[in-house]
Order: sequence, then structure tokens, then C-alpha cells
Amino acid sequence: MRSRIFLTALFALFIVSLFIVHASRLFTDLPSLDRLTENLTVPSTKILARDGRLLYEVTDPAGAHHTTLPLADIPRACRQATIAVEDASFYANPGVDVAGIARAVWINLRGGEVLSGGSTITQQVARNMLLDPQERAERTLLRKLRESILAWRLARAYSKDDILALYLNQTYYGHLAYGIEAAARTYFGRGARDLDLAQCALLAGLPQAPALFDPLTDPQAAGDKQAIVLDLMVKNHMLTDDEARLAKSEPLQFAASPFPIDAPHFVFYVWSLLEARFAQTPEVLRSGLTVTTTLDLDLVHTAEDIVARRLKELADPTRAAPRNATDAALVALDPNTGQILAMIGSPDYFNGEISGAVNMAVAPRQPGSAIKPVTYAAAFDPSLCAALPSPSGTPKGRVGGEGEISAQNCPWTPATMILDVRTAFVTNDGFSYVPQNYDRNYHGPVPARDALGGSLNVPAVKTLDHVGLKNMLALAGKMGLGTLADADRFGLALTLGGGEVRLLDLTSAFGVFAAGGVRAAPVAILKITDARGNVLDEWKPKTGERVLDARAAYLINNILSDNSARLATFGPNSVLQIGRPAAVKTGTTTDFRDNWTVGYTPQLSVGVWVGNADNTPMVNITGVAGAGPIWHDFIRLALNGKPAADFPRPPGLTQVEVCALSGLLPTPYCPLRRMEIFIEGTQPTAPDTFYQPFDIDTATGALATEATPPERRRTETFLVLPPEAQDWARSKGLPLPPTAGSPDSTSGLRLTGPDDATVYSISPRLPLANQQIIFSASSGRPLQSVSFVLDGEIVATLGAPPYQSYWALTPGRHTLIATGVTGAGATVQSAPVTFTVNP
Repeated sequence: MRSRIFLTALFALFIVSLFIVHASRLFTDLPSLDRLTENLTVPSTKILARDGRLLYEVTDPAGAHHTTLPLADIPRACRQATIAVEDASFYANPGVDVAGIARAVWINLRGGEVLSGGSTITQQVARNMLLDPQERAERTLLRKLRESILAWRLARAYSKDDILALYLNQTYYGHLAYGIEAAARTYFGRGARDLDLAQCALLAGLPQAPALFDPLTDPQAAGDKQAIVLDLMVKNHMLTDDEARLAKSEPLQFAASPFPIDAPHFVFYVWSLLEARFAQTPEVLRSGLTVTTTLDLDLVHTAEDIVARRLKELADPTRAAPRNATDAALVALDPNTGQILAMIGSPDYFNGEISGAVNMAVAPRQPGSAIKPVTYAAAFDPSLCAALPSPSGTPKGRVGGEGEISAQNCPWTPATMILDVRTAFVTNDGFSYVPQNYDRNYHGPVPARDALGGSLNVPAVKTLDHVGLKNMLALAGKMGLGTLADADRFGLALTLGGGEVRLLDLTSAFGVFAAGGVRAAPVAILKITDARGNVLDEWKPKTGERVLDARAAYLINNILSDNSARLATFGPNSVLQIGRPAAVKTGTTTDFRDNWTVGYTPQLSVGVWVGNADNTPMVNITGVAGAGPIWHDFIRLALNGKPAADFPRPPGLTQVEVCALSGLLPTPYCPLRRMEIFIEGTQPTAPDTFYQPFDIDTATGALATEATPPERRRTETFLVLPPEAQDWARSKGLPLPPTAGSPDSTSGLRLTGPDDATVYSISPRLPLANQQIIFSASSGRPLQSVSFVLDGEIVATLGAPPYQSYWALTPGRHTLIATGVTGAGATVQSAPVTFTVNP
């Protein structure tokens, strides 16, 4: 008992001693409340282009970007939303958070750091408008106590309404907007008096983290925060559930107020970087900084002119139907340093009708086929093969991109043959996935060079299936495509643009190819100095990180700059040619919602996006037609006067003649050959097997036999394709080798899909009518007809190849056979296949 009393007394003595020690500092030089008006004026921050020209001067909050409103002119919804999220007991508390102070004392006693947050509105006003910047940044118990004393004094000198008015008129809402009036005009293009509940709730959530919840760069995060504010208003009996639900469902249209600024999207992008850089000391942003950026203002003006002109052409009013392309973005950067030289976020920052203030250069959108080079780069990179086990001999299953790469067939090469035929994949969830090409056709055996250059979808999906989704995502992450971190939910469709990327990130990722596999992260700021000229931060050249084998990067560069590789898709004289070596890839998403052109030379990487900020579809505008002309015009002008440069060829490559179709060594029977580049050790060593000679019996058209006399023999060359390509070859009228005996002596009928023992699952997320698999069969000879018999009933009959039919998934265990009728009228039958469909 005595020891407990002694310890209690000792603790009390410690607290008293602590108070005595700090008492003098608590009250020494404590600011007068008169500083409320003095602290309204702060030095301006200047944001400069790389050559020193002014882009924007961030004026003090009392300047042009700030307007003070009486509290009565601020909507009740805005006041309540702010109170709900910042200080629910504002009108009842004494101006200080007593529990928060006690918590700070306890943390201090335990030797921890006193964190910010949890302050009342009155405390925030006291801290931001009375304490000097240096003290404001401190995370100490002393600062917390001094702030609380000032808040207590403030609460007794001013009414609650006056304090709330000070907060609402001086708080920083992001995008250089101080006060709710400036915020309302910056984000919504209207005065605060005209804000509705949904808009008030969104603005109320911004001050806690303006960069994190910025609706112009991350509408999703801003919407999530808005929902939290509305829920807090319901919790504090300021709204009903129905009112909150209605506000959450309201679509928000963002606008911007005209004010003097150059390259506005880039300026605000830089400002967001500054906010992140000085997140722990935000007062630095109001201390008179000079920020020199990487921006080339002349290139920006060039880009602005080109974007405006090309969008005007797309909106040609003489066209019968509008094409609905209102927005575009452009990024140009140095691939060797990462320095951003140009950034256009929209054609007009101040055009509210197109949500022009939204920076589409940093807004996540689906890239379409523009992501394919990353998939092929993973397939070409030998480092992916190093840790693979020896092949087991078991064929790799088609399982949503998660199968292992066979060490026997790794890495791929530009000559690797990929079968572009109708193929059904089974995803990890057991769903059927059948990719299609943009032209709705299949092209049979295609070298990887032509598959990537021509942007074929089926080969791209097969390449991702070979590489493995995790391996492709790992490479994408190393190249800076961080928004794809959780894109495994898209499965094999990822290589067709199923994930979302930012134009800035994709342009930087293509810069990795340009730099020979070395990544230089995007850089926007060269130097930051304070009002006294002291350098706070400065960019220094540094060696980038190697994220891709230099030889694999060269193969991508060589393919994407090869006009003959894209000839079949884009023609000989497309806008993708600029009169010098340049690698380029386009992308178009479903319903023409986004189109892209991203390309580069060794000196410059340029990305262009065209679409609509509200994600509405355009009308029949592809990447080469929409984004392509902008990319073409800009990169030509940007490189004007600079010498053309080839992509540097690293050591460890060799050039070999191959048979163009198979990618193997040519034989005398190969009709088309080409020179191809290989990483040393990956070049083919086996002869071509696609073109083979056959002795034909001229009387029957079948293979000659021992009984065929010499005068009836003729040697012909035929194309010998894998079984899964036979039907494609017949549909194209290609001559296939005959079989032995008479033309009608055998059929060789067999099912080629689905595979035996396959298990499918019906997805609850997709319409049942859209969940189909393909029944397919092939035969050694043409048949008069082929029927698919499912569970004893004929479900489809086909009179000519390809023998394929779609079937909508139906739960149960099913048995499928194919039956055929020969030219002689005989019936032939395939072996049965059994598969299961889970409900």
C-alpha cells in the first residue's frame, strides 16, 4: 500500500515537474490573435519551365485565387459536411480536443512521436493561421499544447460561426485553391453559393489530403471519400439515408475557372508532387519556393496546336455521323533520363463541357493492344527461363495464363510460329475464353514478328498463356506500370488491354525499350529553392535500373520499327512512319472508348491518348486514326533538326535465314524465306517441316503407293500444318497433302475441341447467352457433311469446313461425338469426348 502511494506521488511530481519545465515555453512568444490577419499574406511560389520561363505563380491565398465569403453565403450542406468530417462536436466542444491532448501526453511519456490529426476545427485554425511555419511542422507535445492554448483563446474571442468561417475561407482544397469559394470555382466552375449536397460533401473531404483525394486525377478516390463524408453526415443526424444515397448517385461534372497559367495540367501534376514531397511540412509550400521543372514549353505549345487541329478534323461537321472524340492527351519524355518534356492533359483545361480540367495523361484507362509489347518482351527475355525446371514432357495446359513456361521452348524469338486459329482457353475459374482478332478473321501460322507488328489478338493471348500472367505482371511492374498490380483478375485478356494504365506510365514503359531495357523513372522537377535561394532539392543524373535484357529490348525495337511487320494491318504508308527509325504501337479498346499511339526513337518517347473523359465511346475511331496523326505530327516536329538515329544493337545477337512461316531452317521446298534476328543460342537448328514433298498418284489425286506406276507419279510440295490448323487451311483453300488410297477411302474424323475431361463453370457475372464454347472437328479428307452429336442429339450440321459450331454452356456432364458423311455416302465417326459444365 505504501509503495503504491509512493509511486502515485512520484508520478504526480513528475507531471508537475514536466509542466514547470515546459510552462515557460508554453506561454513564451505565444502568438497574438491579431496574427490572424497578418498570416493571410504569404510569399508566392513560382513554377518554371526548364528554361526559366514562368508557367504559373502560386499567389498568396489573399490574392486572385481566393475569395472570402460570409458564413451565411456558404451553403448549409457545405458547413455540415465540413463539421461532420472534421469536428462533429464543433458547436459543443470548448475549442480543443481534450482526449486528444491527453493522448498526446501519454504518447510523449512513452517516448513516442506526437502525430498530427484529430484536431478540432478551432485547433486547425489556430495552428495554420497563428503558429509560424517552423513550429507548425513540429510533431511534439509542446507544439500540441501551445496550439491548444491558442485554440482555447480563439474560442473565447470569436464566435463558433466566425471560427467556422475562418476555416472555410482559408483551408487549402488542392489545385492552388484556398477557401471554399476558390475550390468551388476550381472544381465545379461555379460559386460556393450554388453548390449542392454532393458537391459540398466532395469538397469537405479534400482538406485532409488534397492530392490523395483529387477528383481531377483520381475520381474514384474522391468519390470514396465523398461517400465517407455523407455517411458521417447521416451518423450525426444531418441527413437521412435517402438523401445520402441520392447524393452518392449524382454524377459530378468538373470544370475549371480561367486564370493565367501555362501548361496547367503539368503545373498541377508538379504541385501534387510538391504536396507529396512536403507532406510532413506543408507550410513549405507557402514559403516562397521557386520550382524549376523539366518542361520544354515550346514542345508543349507545339503539342497544344497539333491536338487542337487534329481533334477538330475528327469533329468534322460535314460527316454524316458525329465521331464523338472530344478529348486527347500527350506525354513526351526523354527515355534516357525520364525527364518529362511535354504533358497535355486535355485540349482545353478550362472547357467544362469535356471535363477539360481532368488530366488524362495521369488518369488510368484501358490501353488496348498498346500493352502487347510488354507481353512479347517477357516472352523474348532469356532471364525468364533461367530458373525454370527441365521440361517434364507433359504439355502445358491452357489455364488462364498461370501455366509454367516450358524450358524447352524458352525464350521465344521473332521467328517463333504462333497459330492464329480459333482457340478456346479455360481460365483459372473454369470459364471459357475465346479471343478474336480485330478483323474477325484468323491468319493461321504467324511468326511472332508479324503477330506483334500486325497487332493480332489470338497470338498475343497465346503468348501471354506461354509466358504466364504473373511473369508478365512482374515485368510490367518493373517497367513502371504500377496500376496493373491487381490486374490478374483480368486473366488472359490483360494482353488485349483488360487492365488500366496511365498514359504517363505507358510512355515511360516504352522508354525502357528505347533505352535498351534500362528504366529511368519519370522526372518532372529539376530544382527546388526557397525564398532565400537555398536549394531544397535538385535532380542529379543517375544510372537507371535494368529491368529487361538488352537483347530482348532490341528485338522489340526491331519489330515495332519494322514497317513490313505491320504491313498487312496498317498498309505501307500509314501515319506510323515518320521518315526515320521509330518504334510504335497502337491500341483501341472495346466500343472505341480509348485509342492510343505510343512510340519512340532512341532520343524521345511519345504517347498519345484520344477519347472522352466521361468514358463515352467514340464512333469507329481506331488508335491509328485517332491518336496516330497526333503522334506522327508531334514526334516529327519535336525531332526536327535532330539527326536520325538507329536503335543501338547490343552484343549477343545473330542473324539467320529462316523459312518465313515456320521460323525453322529453310529446305529446298520452302517458298518464302527471310532473314531474322535471334539472341545467340536461340536460333533454329532444325529444318523446316511445314513444306514437304509428296508423291501423288495423278489418276486418283491420292498418295502414290507401291502399286502406282511411274507414269502416274508426280512429286508435289504441300503445306503440312498441325492438326488444330487443318480446318483453317481448308477454309482458306490451301492445298493440303492427300492421304493414302482413293480420295474417299478414309476420313480421319476427330474432335479438336473441347478437350476430353475439361471442366467448365458458368459465371454469375456474365449473361448466359454470352458463355459459349466451340465444338470443332477436323478430317483428313473433305466430307460432304459433319454433325456434332451431344448426348445422343444432333446439335449442329455443317456442309463445309471449318467444322466448328458455338454451343451455350448447359450444366451437366456431356458426351460429344462428331459424325461425317464421305463422298461415297459412308458414315464415319470420331472418338467421343466427355466434359462437364458446373452451374
